[in-house]
Amino acid sequence: MSVNYEGIALVLNCGSSSVKYQVVDTTKDEPLASGIVERVTDHALAIGEVIETLSQPGSGVDLADLTVVGHRVVQGGDEFSAPTLIDDAVERAIAKLSVLAPLHNPGHVAGISAARAAFPQLPHVAVFDTAFHQTLPEAAYTYALDLQVAREHGIRKYGFHGTSHGYVSREVASLMGRDPKDINVITLHLGNGASADAVQAGHAVDTSMGLTPLDGLVMGSRTGTIDPAVVFHLHRAAGMSIDEIDTLFNKQSGMLGLTGYSDLRDVHKAIADGSHEARLALDIYTRRIKSYVGQYLALMGSVDVIVFTAGVGENDDIVRLESMQGLEGLGIVIDPARNEGRKKQSTLISTDDSPVQIWVVPTNEEHEIAVQSVAAVSA
Repeated sequence: MSVNYEGIALVLNCGSSSVKYQVVDTTKDEPLASGIVERVTDHALAIGEVIETLSQPGSGVDLADLTVVGHRVVQGGDEFSAPTLIDDAVERAIAKLSVLAPLHNPGHVAGISAARAAFPQLPHVAVFDTAFHQTLPEAAYTYALDLQVAREHGIRKYGFHGTSHGYVSREVASLMGRDPKDINVITLHLGNGASADAVQAGHAVDTSMGLTPLDGLVMGSRTGTIDPAVVFHLHRAAGMSIDEIDTLFNKQSGMLGLTGYSDLRDVHKAIADGSHEARLALDIYTRRIKSYVGQYLALMGSVDVIVFTAGVGENDDIVRLESMQGLEGLGIVIDPARNEGRKKQSTLISTDDSPVQIWVVPTNEEHEIAVQSVAAVSA
């Protein structure tokens, strides 16, 4: 969505125990204010703390200038494919979708309810992580599971990080001087949570995350793709409960489970100190990225550009280099010198003669939520 509307949005990302916020003027690149309230037990009190902070002299914000409150919501299910004005019915629908995102949607709902009470005079808009992936073809989002069971329980691929994937895929098209409709893009959102997208003609046609954010790439503490029968084996052979396996897969696995570290900076240090486990873990991590790049190139038939974004994608040159090395036969040629170092600005890191361009594009999900929220109330 291009910036056709101007306004100032309070962007809220409410989790179960934290409230992250930014105040964004859609005409400016940098937020007017930002912060986080942690150890939240009462979202109404947390929103009150946000208001108190923003009301202080020198905050850079006049609350009277706010146009809209934009809310990040992880799971929109089949119901929400675009930014949506929140009323009581929408709030109830988001709460109902908690069955598909029990770690995320309940916190979103608590934050939405508290914010609507605190700012009753303002429109509130929900921007869904899953919305960008509503364009996936049926063959991409349907699992080979009994159809009646799948339909009854809403089991399908939803995909996540959609706000980020949408933002960087459009941003890189602009950087290349191309129309998003004319290029094929592979976006790699690599952070503590990580996902890959295939974006064809401006629309997502596949994504690595599935029913939940557990599937796909190796992550900080999540397994990524794993044989589902591991669940049965751990239950039968190790006597583990479903909740214990859920915790193992989501919070005790990935790089943390392989190395003891969820932060890749610690993994790199361990490799430098000679750790075989850390070296193996990084090989697993980058091998998985390569496999998705190859899969999506085959799926789309051709790729014009690959984009790295998010905390690891923007800052870890070793991950970028090792993820792209060996793909020269596919027309993907990274330039080690251009790639070196952290990238705070959009940077081309492929060679001049690489048929497929490789970019690092810093994501800006909060700004994108602000833009979409302002547009939703201005249209």
